[in-house]
Amino acid sequence: MARLLARRAQLAAARGVSGLKRLLRHHALPPAPRRRCFGSGSKAEDRGQVTPLLKHLTFKIKSTGPITVAEYMREALTNPVEGYYMHHDMLGEKGDFITSPEISQIFGELIGIWYVSEWIATGKPKTLQLVELGPGRGTLTDDILRVFNQLGSLLSKCDISIHLVEVSPKLSEIQALTLTGENIQSELDIAAPVYMKGISKTGIPIFWYQQLQDVPQGTSFYLAHEFFDALPIHKFQRTEQGWREVLIDIDPKGPDQLRFVLAPSATPASEYFIQDQETRDHVEICPDAGIIIQRLTDRIQEDGGAALIADYGHNGNKTDTFRSFRNHKLHDVLIAPGTADLTADVDFSYLRTMTQGRVATLGPIKQQDFLKNMGIDVRLQVLLRNISDTAMREQLLQGYDMLMNPKKMGDRFNFFGLLPHQRLTHSDQKVSLQHSKSLSTPVAGFGELVWK
Repeated sequence: MARLLARRAQLAAARGVSGLKRLLRHHALPPAPRRRCFGSGSKAEDRGQVTPLLKHLTFKIKSTGPITVAEYMREALTNPVEGYYMHHDMLGEKGDFITSPEISQIFGELIGIWYVSEWIATGKPKTLQLVELGPGRGTLTDDILRVFNQLGSLLSKCDISIHLVEVSPKLSEIQALTLTGENIQSELDIAAPVYMKGISKTGIPIFWYQQLQDVPQGTSFYLAHEFFDALPIHKFQRTEQGWREVLIDIDPKGPDQLRFVLAPSATPASEYFIQDQETRDHVEICPDAGIIIQRLTDRIQEDGGAALIADYGHNGNKTDTFRSFRNHKLHDVLIAPGTADLTADVDFSYLRTMTQGRVATLGPIKQQDFLKNMGIDVRLQVLLRNISDTAMREQLLQGYDMLMNPKKMGDRFNFFGLLPHQRLTHSDQKVSLQHSKSLSTPVAGFGELVWK
């Protein structure tokens, strides 16, 4: 029944979306997404750029010694005064990178259908909290809300609310405009966990928080799209003396230049985070990701719901993935901190380990496979039949190609799911699956739906 209702909901959304001119968010082929195969975008003059954050970091290093890559990332991205995420609108053609929701609303529609499908599969609870971590410009949530609105008769008896976890004042302002159409004033009570709230264009309450633990408990469905790849990582290198942490120090060639160095001896991080069975010679570990996964696990185990994570990543086999982007080009990670995005591929095997088997895990599965399983081809054909304008049809096809082509976003992004064990099996046996062929209860996206 859940599968049948999910298919009906998907077809309803396919038929009912109005405003076809909104299908593509750009008039030309969108800029390339964040990925590793770019030529370097760092120019010679960039090396002489001394940013306020670089001065801050060099002062800190002179005072206390080399810093970890995690500390460098945290400062470069979220320093309250000079952090990259705190004051930049980095998304889109005029920004530094582009994400799937900015390319075509089809992406967000299918994600919205996924949450409706899981809400149905969990027994249609009377409350539904959609919690997005790092919501960007609010584009993905806006597309999901439109699907919820189109399926209003199905969701009419459900109390829906949106909860956004966002540390950037700049992005939260953009999210408010996207989702409510208004400039929203921050809450006056600085001690309150909610720092901003409003009402969506379709009448659904929206709340903003600084951290996940501030979001109220309850049946929640979590979303993290290109969120985990921006969390600070520690880097480690295997040496003849054992594992050594990679640190960042001042380059002796210039007072305003940084370089990577190896810690002369073991650090607490290298002793604690490296597993005995590790076979790679270079490892990146993100403790913050582990903490967040444990919190999501606690909530899903206690309250039900589900989590969907979409990001660059691997299954515990990659080594050095730390990189930077500015103006849609690869940028030197140590040059002009605070002016460029920093990112590292998500280790999904680490996320799976951090659940400690307390919830079921699905994936990682490639984006092209997930979207195909969600019916993107059916949705595309419906839209093409309703578009007569040649240019718009071409743009729609280009957006589809960007999302699905293995050489573009199709293989570079992965989907990963967390669900309660009882969602997948009626026995007491816990499951952790990379493929859903043996699931007793199919999960949309992670298994192919049959279309007639």
